[in-house]
Amino acid sequence: MELHSLVTDSDITIWWDKEGVNVSEYEVSIDGNISRTNKTHYTWDNLNADTEYNIEVKAYLSDKEIENVEEESVKESSIKVRTSKIKRKIDITKEPYNAIGDGKTMNTAVIQKAFDDCGKGDQIFFPKGDYMTGALRLHSDMEIYLDEGAILHGTADFHDYLPMIKSRFEGIENMSYSSLLNAGELDHNSGPNCSNILIRGKGEIRSGGQKLGMAIIEDETHKQKEYLESLGDKIKEYETDHTIQGRVRPRLINLSNCSNVRITGVTLSDGACWNVHMIYCDDIVTDHVTINSYGVWNGDGWDPDSSTNCTLFATVFNTGDDGVAIKSGKNPEGNIVNRPSEHIRVFDCVSKMGHGICIGSEMSGGVSDVRIWDCDLSDSWCGIEIKGTKKRGAYVRDIHVSDCHTSRILMHSVLYNDDGERVSPHPPVFENCLFERVYIQGHYTDQHDFEGGGIKESPAIELYGFDEEGYEIKNLKFKDIVIEDRKVQSICMQHCKGISFENISFE
Repeated sequence: MELHSLVTDSDITIWWDKEGVNVSEYEVSIDGNISRTNKTHYTWDNLNADTEYNIEVKAYLSDKEIENVEEESVKESSIKVRTSKIKRKIDITKEPYNAIGDGKTMNTAVIQKAFDDCGKGDQIFFPKGDYMTGALRLHSDMEIYLDEGAILHGTADFHDYLPMIKSRFEGIENMSYSSLLNAGELDHNSGPNCSNILIRGKGEIRSGGQKLGMAIIEDETHKQKEYLESLGDKIKEYETDHTIQGRVRPRLINLSNCSNVRITGVTLSDGACWNVHMIYCDDIVTDHVTINSYGVWNGDGWDPDSSTNCTLFATVFNTGDDGVAIKSGKNPEGNIVNRPSEHIRVFDCVSKMGHGICIGSEMSGGVSDVRIWDCDLSDSWCGIEIKGTKKRGAYVRDIHVSDCHTSRILMHSVLYNDDGERVSPHPPVFENCLFERVYIQGHYTDQHDFEGGGIKESPAIELYGFDEEGYEIKNLKFKDIVIEDRKVQSICMQHCKGISFENISFE
């Protein structure tokens, strides 16, 4: 096991990839003090600042998973981790900032001044209160702490999210409204230009949600009236009649060309569309957060977009769209930029509302090495979904899902979100994926039909590849799968090759 550590001045969180075997439990210790867990992460708090700790993890592996082992086997790993130094606290309600947390007073200028003043050894501190603000800009080497009861609260007035910034939405680079929190400058030709940001605490970061998003769409509909009318029937290639106008909406947190960013402990609510969007980023960790965006159109939770080494765990989704959406650009631009999303980890997450975990449909730069484990997606619409249109090109491969409970598994070609010229001469390649120890319901909650009962039956596994020779869905393995007993067909496949099933059972 390779151990990864995340630190503050008072706590240490470690996490590790789940092995491809059943583990009876993990024994974790810090300086010899032992605890036990069945999760692949652990946090110690109330530690001393600027202090080195010795950490060990032992994985006790079930004997039935290992050949030639009499009882049980143990895998061990250890690391030394040092907590950070205590930082100078910059209280935004104190001089010279004097922010007012009454839920009415606009604090944009004073909060931005505090952010600008924040040095490497400082922490921006939000005490309990409701701090109204417009768009804010972060820089390298800064920390934000929201105390319990503190709300960093973006308005529903789109004028408060100016100036517009270079961003990317649904795979296309564009000028969009500034997000509530913005870090880095977008440049698909370069690496990180903003790094070392920590956002943490027990408070909430909230924006204007659907009200803000629809106000922008209404304004853009008026501004783009002639262009929209000129599209004629081509408008049918778009998801809805306000897809184009909606592409300039701000996110809650926008990270462009960033590295070493951690968001932990806080509640994230009501971005005007996506909540955490990482574009051309590396080493982004989000853990122990709750993401609320139910009722927001395109209300995705956490979206790595042409980004690498992104990790999400111990998170709860109440989202208006995908809880997780892994992307890498849309044709033709995405094929040309050609920056994949790789080395993504999602584990110990729960979807209480939303579409679940999705890869695509914008994946023209490619997606590979995605690991998903210990997630409960039983209340999600789509469960686990991999999708793309025939125009996209590129690939989705090396996806490993284990020990999850999901409504269904979908891997398919789709027709929506299909605007953009085709660059690749062939469809995408979907291949080399493993699904093991997954419980699949074969029904889902239709989140637009609560009055009608909401629960819809569906195949547990749907695999619909591309109808071109050599571009079928291929080399998938389903092992130790449990499917609920149902009246409809459990597994549906078309345009597939090399699909194997081992130990599939029905409740």
